[in-house]
Amino acid sequence: MKKIILCFVLFSICLMPIAAQAHGISESELYYVNVTIERIYPYTLGYIVLYRGSGYSLYQTYIPREWFVGTDGKAEIVNLRQGREWPSMTVYYLRGEFSHVRLRLRERAHPTWGLLQPGVNMDAHFEDFTEIRLNF
Repeated sequence: MKKIILCFVLFSICLMPIAAQAHGISESELYYVNVTIERIYPYTLGYIVLYRGSGYSLYQTYIPREWFVGTDGKAEIVNLRQGREWPSMTVYYLRGEFSHVRLRLRERAHPTWGLLQPGVNMDAHFEDFTEIRLNF
């Protein structure tokens, strides 16, 4: 009797992927990329984020302030508690297109926060900025 039950369970497990495909269930269309934040600079129009890519190269991206507005905004900030976790940026893509970004940040006294030189104008970088494409 145990052999019959075991065979039935194994047969059911083998049929599960076939049944899932028949109902249109496939791999997730949402994926994410997580990168370490090296520096983040607050700016009047948003944030400038320096992150580390592969090969220890530094790259820069911009996150407009209006992305943080509303429940359907493209960006959110998660405040990290005390501990060893380093600030990071997670960029989400839906069907290969930018969906939203999540910043995990420490308090402003943390060394990842920086200040831009007075008089630096970065407005042109924030104009018509619609998506984040990470470099590696």
